[in-house]
Amino acid sequence: MTEFATSADGTRIAYTTIGTGPALVLVDGAMCYREFGPCKSLAEHLSDRYTVTYYDRRGRGGSGNTLPYAPEREFEDLAAVIEAVGGDAFVLGFSSGGGLALRSAAHGVPMRKLASYEAPFVGQVHVKGKPVDSVAELTKRLDAGRPDQAIGFFMVDMVGGPWFMPIMMRLMGKVFTQLKAVAPTLPYDAELMTGFEVPVEEMARIGIPTLVMVGGKAKPNMVRAVQDVAAAVPGAAHRLLPGQTHMVKDEAIEPELVEFFR
Repeated sequence: MTEFATSADGTRIAYTTIGTGPALVLVDGAMCYREFGPCKSLAEHLSDRYTVTYYDRRGRGGSGNTLPYAPEREFEDLAAVIEAVGGDAFVLGFSSGGGLALRSAAHGVPMRKLASYEAPFVGQVHVKGKPVDSVAELTKRLDAGRPDQAIGFFMVDMVGGPWFMPIMMRLMGKVFTQLKAVAPTLPYDAELMTGFEVPVEEMARIGIPTLVMVGGKAKPNMVRAVQDVAAAVPGAAHRLLPGQTHMVKDEAIEPELVEFFR
């Protein structure tokens, strides 16, 4: 069932809650929302241990998209969801959702404990050896009415996928339609990630127990990024999940969460 939290600027944020136990809020990464991405599956997987809430970040699915955008609005969105489910919750963020959760904690959003999986503070994006402004490049393509090109830039130039990945996505008609619908939020994730460099001073303000995780099959820049976050957050725990990619399996991340949230 869809419920709504109201953010500080009046934006309605759609969320779903299932399960029983301590409250756990899941935060999605780029282009993901309740019906597309890892959170629905993990919520169902953990529902016998936790009361799990997963939500549509602004501009996605059933949530509103009040403009102008700023990362602070997403911190407020997460705070509104946590407040709506009782005000006392564990938080887990995936990819740029991990970056969002970390930055939210640094800005005082209340959480019991915080876990992040592969927040992509992986360094400035380069195209053909030259640094590029990801927000500007994504916005240019979207303003031209080409969400498909924005998706391609994200998948190949930003994420480092093979050149043929966008072509494969186009062949998956329903999936590509879903991706195009949320492509306008790609600049949000790029802006949120602070130039894809770890905001060390900001991370140092996090005062809650924090776990940062990385998959055993992660690229070297992602491994370094997670290590740098662990070093920047006071007292943070760091875990490597053997054999896992950026799309971590529910069964692989569950024991780490259960132990850390105990």
